[in-house]
Amino acid sequence: MHDDCCTNFQNAVDDYLVRHRSILDVLSKYQESAARVNRSFAKAVTECGCVKINAARQQFPSDASYCDLKEFMSTHLSGELCDNCKETISTELGHCLFYLTALCNL
Repeated sequence: MHDDCCTNFQNAVDDYLVRHRSILDVLSKYQESAARVNRSFAKAVTECGCVKINAARQQFPSDASYCDLKEFMSTHLSGELCDNCKETISTELGHCLFYLTALCNL
């Protein structure tokens, strides 16, 4: 079922992508949509304040196995996206996925 869903999405993107069929158009639209994802997240931190970033160097034991590293890694995030920021970021991620899929199709 997962493969069918992905194939259906790829086919839908191919059907809807009429205006920007050039690889140059798709590359620039993908880059623009990725920048909008980044900007939306930055606004969630700096304007809304629903999430905070507390970044530092990742710390993990030197004898930790690769499989265990995930337990020691931090996302550097605290808080939770509010409904407005979540909707905005979801929309922007959808556009980004659309153009990434278009790029894969081309």
